[in-house]
Amino acid sequence: MPARLAQPLDRLDELCCSPLTDAPLSPTEAAVLAPVLAALGDPVRLRLLSLVAARGEICSCHLEKPLGKSQPTISHHTRVLAEAGLIVGERRGKWMWWTVVPDRLALLRRLLGGA
Repeated sequence: MPARLAQPLDRLDELCCSPLTDAPLSPTEAAVLAPVLAALGDPVRLRLLSLVAARGEICSCHLEKPLGKSQPTISHHTRVLAEAGLIVGERRGKWMWWTVVPDRLALLRRLLGGA
């Protein structure tokens, strides 16, 4: 057994990284964070968000190929992310163009204890 795993459980915090937050989440913070994390709990949505964030703005039509999903499936996933407040869409012609909501990502980072 590696020495790291042989340590007493009360010392695991010394061996690992720092905790995600300085204090436990309040009930309000948990209520705000839960639907966001639920939206990000799907690998397709997590990848979709990363594609939108990496591009700054992206058309729904450009999400099919990298995600390997049909347009109806992409529409479902973008709707879930939009309802969680992570992305916002603007209709241009027949397509939706998506951007990340920076304040929502900042809130997510803060609630999880990030800088």
